[in-house]
Amino acid sequence: MGKDVEDGDQFLPKDYKDPPPVPLFDPEELTKWALYRATIAEFVATLLFLYITVLTVIGYKSQSETDQCSGVGILGIAWAFGGMIFVLVYSTAGISGGHINPAVTFGLFLARKVSVIRAVFYIVAQCLGAICGCGLVKAFQTAYYVKYGGGANELAAGYSIGTGLGAEIIGTFVLVYTVFSATDPKRKARDSHVPILAPLPIGFAVFMVHLATIPITGTGINPARSFGAAVIYGKDKAWDDQWIFWVGPFIGAAIAAFYYQIVLRAAKAFESFKS
Repeated sequence: MGKDVEDGDQFLPKDYKDPPPVPLFDPEELTKWALYRATIAEFVATLLFLYITVLTVIGYKSQSETDQCSGVGILGIAWAFGGMIFVLVYSTAGISGGHINPAVTFGLFLARKVSVIRAVFYIVAQCLGAICGCGLVKAFQTAYYVKYGGGANELAAGYSIGTGLGAEIIGTFVLVYTVFSATDPKRKARDSHVPILAPLPIGFAVFMVHLATIPITGTGINPARSFGAAVIYGKDKAWDDQWIFWVGPFIGAAIAAFYYQIVLRAAKAFESFKS
């Protein structure tokens, strides 16, 4: 429920106005330190994300090779991905928005939440951060990195390309839809606890999607994560399937942006207008 403001004997809804769309292209943004600070935050966050999560994947595979009951299991891998997103979004949201994912950046760009310049800077930083994060894992786990697949996303045997693409589209839709819902400025204006709790549902969405799609694609839903692992791993299979982990997440992000901004928010605006 939204908060009310007392006015005499009546209680009126707290006033709220949607923020205006961000300019599509603003050259002046290039002169501001805030853009470069946010870009650095995205680079470092994605580096840390890939380092922890890929290290977890390789550690699990090395432990379970001799004993299937040892290691963290798929549940632990899902927690590693979801938990790191929770930690990193919480840490960087006030600086860069805590995207850590080109698909999230793309969805917010379509919704006019970020400009073209910021979106490009973020996506490049995220991809470079992912490469560096996987590079660190390979440096520290040289003996196991290539042997256990380098944490690279690949379509699992027995699944068709359509199934893999569909899994990535739906998984990314769940994530980006959660991002829009958790960061909705209208909810933040009405309920002061929403900005503090926003990283929790986002991280939990990543966790749930991983549980569902690890057996199919290893779970991409983040093109930078798939790209960084493929660059450092360097095997043909990872590159053959790479397009799935770009096309799928970008389609899913676009659908989520359209659904939330056009369908849900438009419906809310129409209801408010009638009332």
